Amino acid sequence: MTKEQDSNLYTIMNARKSVRVYDPNFKMSQQELEGIIKEATSAPSSSNLQAWRFLVIQDEKTKVELRAIANNQEQIETSSAVIAVLGNAEMYKKVEQIYTQNVAEGHMGEDIKERTIKNTHQTYPYAPFETRKNIATFDAGLISMQLMLIAKEKGFDTVTMGGFDKDKFAEKFELPEHIFPIVLIAIGKAAAPAFGSSRLPLDEIIQFI
Repeated sequence: MTKEQDSNLYTIMNARKSVRVYDPNFKMSQQELEGIIKEATSAPSSSNLQAWRFLVIQDEKTKVELRAIANNQEQIETSSAVIAVLGNAEMYKKVEQIYTQNVAEGHMGEDIKERTIKNTHQTYPYAPFETRKNIATFDAGLISMQLMLIAKEKGFDTVTMGGFDKDKFAEKFELPEHIFPIVLIAIGKAAAPAFGSSRLPLDEIIQFI
């Protein structure tokens, strides 16, 4: 193991596994969940428009109902919470707020802010819905991975799930058309070890040219 691989980052990356058996008696606080999500929002996003949104489900009755539309996955019900990562296809509508804050925090000047806002208004609203949905989905993957690593660093376990009826989810939680579910992340304390997993060799996944 190299010095770099012995760092805290590598330790967390190697320790994080997809946990599917949770202690149903372990409960996380809203403050703990908010803290994890807040830290995860440092993930990169397309044009810094932060197209992610979150629905955090802790209510036991709601989790039972969600399990029924999520392929009966046990972790939906037994985890402390389920974080639904949603996409916002109208992410461009927050551009003024985001870039005004960038200026206020000293990240850029007014000239860059105004140019970026103008370019955003000239492109994003006219892009096909499917294109904007793809952008939000890509960003959701970035923040979801960051969220799970942060959770592990804080001593919590997670598993991400794409196997659920997204149309029924949107209907149940009355999501507007521009907000759509992408993945569910169960979070809590493991009640049983997760399975390890193998990875394909590098020569099958990488090519140098």
